Order: sequence, then structure tokens, then C-alpha cells
Amino acid sequence: MEKELVVTEVIAFVGPSGTGKSHRAIKTAFSTHSDLIIDDGLLIQGSRIVDGISAKNQATKIAAIKTALFTNPAHRTKAQETIARLKPSRILVLGTSWEMVARITEHLNLPVPEQRINIEDIASWEDMQKAHYYRNKMGKHVIPAPTVEVKKNFPNTFIDSLKIILDRKDSGRQTIAEQSVIRPTYSSLGYFTIAEKVLMEITHNVVNELPGVSQAGKIKISSGQGNAVIDIHYTAKYGYHLNVLSRKIQVKVKEALEQQTGLNVTAVHILVTNLDFL
Repeated sequence: MEKELVVTEVIAFVGPSGTGKSHRAIKTAFSTHSDLIIDDGLLIQGSRIVDGISAKNQATKIAAIKTALFTNPAHRTKAQETIARLKPSRILVLGTSWEMVARITEHLNLPVPEQRINIEDIASWEDMQKAHYYRNKMGKHVIPAPTVEVKKNFPNTFIDSLKIILDRKDSGRQTIAEQSVIRPTYSSLGYFTIAEKVLMEITHNVVNELPGVSQAGKIKISSGQGNAVIDIHYTAKYGYHLNVLSRKIQVKVKEALEQQTGLNVTAVHILVTNLDFL
């Protein structure tokens, strides 16, 4: 018999799909003093995704539902171990219905939720209609975690950052939190990827446009687990400070790739292969 995880309280946050639960998850966790958020297969604590697999990263809607419910034994066991290690005093569990939250808590061996918050309790009809439009017409989904964390789960995906303000009424202080907006692979708008050729062309253009660069040479892109390393060879014009020029290339390439593609660039390696004296 499995041992029940030590959690003081579980709160259910319930509402139909596309009504803005994930968008309001951080604020709801903040107001209820919840230490951990469980949303679509992910465990989110503060500004970090501490464990899990995102349902929004699954190829089909059925696979997404199974992931959100923690039906996979390995996924479920790892989440249980993380909860046991973190020892949260209160967990906010998101679901489209009370039954869904009950299944999630059962699969993770958590206590039955003691409190239920309905999306209608904290969002107006107009707010829910707006969320529904963004979900169904534009294919946009919110993940209640910062972009830098979400990029690890969604390589080569366009991700927008969304800032929210958390008010602490007892002290009058405000905290800025960040969450992310993505379009998952099972969106009705279809699936897209970014070829390495496109990344190389962006890099070539950025390097060639910089004063001091005679010509961009060999470019290599290595990617995996949501990160990318860029290797750039180039010919420099004589008379420029090579360390300053190379540093500028690193900064501009990283900015361009992350802004235009959503790629998480972890390193840009530079090699000056030749000098142009003309």
C-alpha cells in the first residue's frame, strides 16, 4: 500500500477548458498561500517548473489529457517523489472539473481537496469569453511559469512573456510574476517547426550586417533539450578590435534568434578565421 504524501491541504481550482484557469493560477496560488501548482502535468513552485511533463507539449489531445491526469507510471512516480521532497503545506490543483481534480489527486496519492474554487468565482463572463477566444481562435495557451523555464519544455517554439502583478494587502507591497503564452502542438491551428537552415540564415544575416565583419563563414547549430549552442566562423576587417567585435556578434546573434524564433540560446562560440586587409 502506498504511503500518503505529507500535504496539509489541497485546493481544487475548477473551470471548463479555455476559461482562463492557467492565466489566473499564479494569482490564485498567491491569494490562497499555496506552495505548489499542479497544472497540465507540470509541478510549478514559485518561478520554477520543478517536475512533470507538459500536456501542452503532446502531439494529440488524448495524449495531453493522459499527461494532465498523470496516467503514465513513470511520470506519476517522479511527481510523487518531488512532492514528498518539497513537502508543500498547500497545493493548488487545476482541472476542468471536480472529477478531473479528484483523479489527479488520487493518481498522485494526495488528500481529497478540502476547498474548491470555481473559475466563475474570480473571473467575469467577459474575461472567460476573452480567454475562450484566445484558446480556440488563436490557439494560445498559458503556462503559469516564466519563459526561461517554459523554453526547456518547448524548444524552437514561439513563447510570449506575460507579466502579472501580485498585491499583498497586509503589507501593501507588490510582486511582479511572469507567466508564458504558447501555442501547443495539438492546437487546431496546426503544428510547426523551425528548420536549422532558417536559424543559420538568420545568423548569417546578423553577422554580415555588423560593421567590422568582412564575411560570415561556417555556422553550426547544436540543439537539444530546449537549448541551442551556436558556433560561428567569420572573417574580420583589419583595424577592428576583435574581442569587442566578437562580443558584439555573440550578443546580436543571441538576441535575434531568441526574439525571432523563441529558441533558448545558451552559448555563441566565435572563431575569427581570417583578416581582410582590403
